[in-house]
Amino acid sequence: MKVVIIAGGKWTRLWLTDIPKPMVQVSGKPILQWQIELAKRYGLDEIIILSGHLGNVIVDYFGDWSKFGVHIQHMIEELPLGTAWAVKQLESLLTERFFVFYGDTIMDIDLQKMMDFDSIYAESLWTLLVHPNNHPHDSDLVESDRQWLIKAFHSKPHPAWLYYHNLVNAALYILDPRIFSYIESNVSSDFWKHIFPKILQDHKTLRAYKTHEYIKDMWTLERLQQVEYDILSWKVARLNMQNKQKAVFIDRDGVINEEVDNLSHIDDLHILPWTTEGLKIINKSEYLSLLVTNQPMIAKWFLKEAELDEIHKKLESEIGKSWAYIDDIYYCPHHPDKWFEGEIHELKIDCDCRKPKTWMIDQALQEYNIDIAQSFIIGDSTTDIQTGKNAWIKTILVRTWYAGDDGKYNVVPDFVFKDLLEASTFIVDDYDRLYKEVEGLLIKKPKIISIAGLSRSGKSTFTRIFSLYLHDHSVPFQYLNLDNRLLPRDQRSPTMTVRERYQYDNISKDFETLLTGKPIKINTYDVKNRTVKLFTTDFVYDPTSILIIDGVVSLDIPYLRNISDFKIYCDIDEDVRKNRFEEFYIYKWLSDSEITDLYQTRQQDEYHFITQTKQYSDCIIYLN
Repeated sequence: MKVVIIAGGKWTRLWLTDIPKPMVQVSGKPILQWQIELAKRYGLDEIIILSGHLGNVIVDYFGDWSKFGVHIQHMIEELPLGTAWAVKQLESLLTERFFVFYGDTIMDIDLQKMMDFDSIYAESLWTLLVHPNNHPHDSDLVESDRQWLIKAFHSKPHPAWLYYHNLVNAALYILDPRIFSYIESNVSSDFWKHIFPKILQDHKTLRAYKTHEYIKDMWTLERLQQVEYDILSWKVARLNMQNKQKAVFIDRDGVINEEVDNLSHIDDLHILPWTTEGLKIINKSEYLSLLVTNQPMIAKWFLKEAELDEIHKKLESEIGKSWAYIDDIYYCPHHPDKWFEGEIHELKIDCDCRKPKTWMIDQALQEYNIDIAQSFIIGDSTTDIQTGKNAWIKTILVRTWYAGDDGKYNVVPDFVFKDLLEASTFIVDDYDRLYKEVEGLLIKKPKIISIAGLSRSGKSTFTRIFSLYLHDHSVPFQYLNLDNRLLPRDQRSPTMTVRERYQYDNISKDFETLLTGKPIKINTYDVKNRTVKLFTTDFVYDPTSILIIDGVVSLDIPYLRNISDFKIYCDIDEDVRKNRFEEFYIYKWLSDSEITDLYQTRQQDEYHFITQTKQYSDCIIYLN
């Protein structure tokens, strides 16, 4: 397949006078060279460069480039008449399907995957690469059906009433030579504005090829600087679909938007206030944002698929106004229970896609080449958490809407956060950093590790990362949470300090027993209700495993300090911790005055004791 590169652009915003825009240096090479090297990587070695303004600079730099294993032909337009007419001049040279690149974009696309897609739909006159971006409101958009058949084009600016899927024209095409019959000779014309709408009006087939891979045009200095940073950080290369990708799977109702029972009307969709900020954090990272949602209202005939599509258009449009996007949406239309009036019988089945089953995630893993080990699911229900467990991905429960209180599955999430924003911040900013810190801490090969810190300091989160690291590296470990030794709330008195609430003497005696090889009884502490179920399980110490002791007081108990090979203290800015403290007890349904009183009490009976134990630590972990 031949490659045509349209390289006639000027860069008036940078006041370039001596080189054309495609010759701007990006990380040491002209933009055109990045494109030519990409084409060569996929065996595309016949390249035609269409230039105009200062085209001689391009010719002088590249020549035919035969010494680099490609053959370049040059054509310089004296009078620019648009992208379509420029390509029309090559009609005699292009007798088979061909690529069209725009010479002002840096990209790293799996071109073979795009060619494979195009070959499936050989009847199409055109395959257009589309992708979501963070400014769809001022981008040219494509509308397609679920088979990627293009139905309409929406040129910017868009009317306020228009809801759309975030499918942006990325200006990378595969064209069939039949397209030349739609381009008039010696008439100024552009593919997007003139030719593609004409083809649609003629009821010919056009297809959209969607990808999340890196492709950016450079029309400002800021854009150029961002692209250079992305190249140097290897982001551009890593997002190529030949590489394993990272993903965040996100439940919809109660996480992205307000929970509405049987949401079936577009006016009932209301985006939660923290949604766009959370998504923007994911969008700026190398994680894909993938929505996975059960939509049984379709099977119940409360909602048609076309109506669901309009709801999702509204969702994408609304978050797009705030510079955020979702990479893809997966939904299950089935429901296993029958006998709803008007139901669609063929959809009332026990399917493989309804969460907590994993077909939606499995499908995304295949389509986006996703690495399970580096991916997360965020949800507000035990159904979402069970889905993640079934799919072997890390799970995050957010304390919005159901907050895990739906009671459908007896399952414990890997992490718990306030909302999508807090969860996204953790995934992007904290998880990898803390995971790498664990690797460094294990150099000394400790057998017993104590992890301490004030309540709501992120201690349990770091402990869980520690556990996941050991699991990922097949290191046997055991875990004991000292909260299970707390007195239940009804047995506490107002004058008790943290030392009395945790019953230090009993904890020391239990660990003495444990290290002799005898079992101890473990309670189960209910964090939300501050109650204790007594003696629910037996615990036996395995000296061949690493034992992790997680507890606010684990460094304040002399016996535990003495038996620990490595002692970690988790620290955090007090203003951040106070905010988390307040949010956590709001979740427990305490009033503002109760939370204020509890915080002040804890500052008096806990803060001094615990912060003093920092001096005993071998390592201080700072959390955000």
